[in-house]
Amino acid sequence: MARARKRLAGAAGPDKKGPEGKRTKTKNECEASAKVENSGLQETSEASEDCGKNLNRYWLMKSEPESRLEKGVDVKFSIEDLKAQPKQTTCWDGVRNYQARNFLRAMKLEEDAFFYHSNCRKPGIAGLMKIVKEAYPDHTQFEKNSPHYDPSSKEDNPKWSMVDVQFVRMMKRFIPLAELKTHHQAHRATGGPLKNMVLFTRQRLSVQPLTREEFDFILSLEEKEPS
Repeated sequence: MARARKRLAGAAGPDKKGPEGKRTKTKNECEASAKVENSGLQETSEASEDCGKNLNRYWLMKSEPESRLEKGVDVKFSIEDLKAQPKQTTCWDGVRNYQARNFLRAMKLEEDAFFYHSNCRKPGIAGLMKIVKEAYPDHTQFEKNSPHYDPSSKEDNPKWSMVDVQFVRMMKRFIPLAELKTHHQAHRATGGPLKNMVLFTRQRLSVQPLTREEFDFILSLEEKEPS
C-alpha cells in the first residue's frame, strides 16, 4: 500500500536541493530492533558542544512539504502529514549525513524540535514536535526499494539511525526563513541570540542543534508582527 513519505532537505543555501542528510517515511511500523549508542559530535555551535552533557537540548529538523520524486518515490512530508499520522507520531528516517546522524543519536526523550519546511516555495518553521523515542537503526537503509537504501550498511552494524517524533502544535504563525535570516544578520552585529544559528552557518544539515537562547527567541517571534 502506498504511504506518504517524509524527508528532510537543506541546501547549498538553506532552502535549496542537495541536503546533508534527509529523511523519508516508508512505513508506519518503526519499531526499534536495537538502541544505537551516542557517538561523538563535531562542533558547530554552542548547542553542539552541549551534546555530550546531561542538558536539555533543542533541535531544528527539516522536511520537504512539496511533492518531489526520488528514485520513483514521492518524498513529500509536511507538518500536516505528521499531524495526520496515528498518534501524531512517526519515525524520522532517511538521514544520510554523519553529523546529522550523530545529532539524532544525541537526542533524548521529550526534547523539543522545530519542524522546518525546506526545499519549497516558502521555507521556514511550521510547528513544534518532541522526541518520543531515542535513536535506533533506520530500517530504510536495508530496504532496496527505498530512496535511502545503503548497500554498505549491515544489520549487525548499521550506519544510520532514526528517532521517533510526535506533533506538539503548529506555530502561532509561520516563521519564514527570510525573517530568521534578517534577525541572524542583525544579531551578528549586535551579539544577539541568532548570531551563530546553525541554519545559516551549516545550512545543508537537515538535523541541527539549537541553544536555549535561540529556541526561546524564535518562540518569541510568534507573538510579534513579521519584521
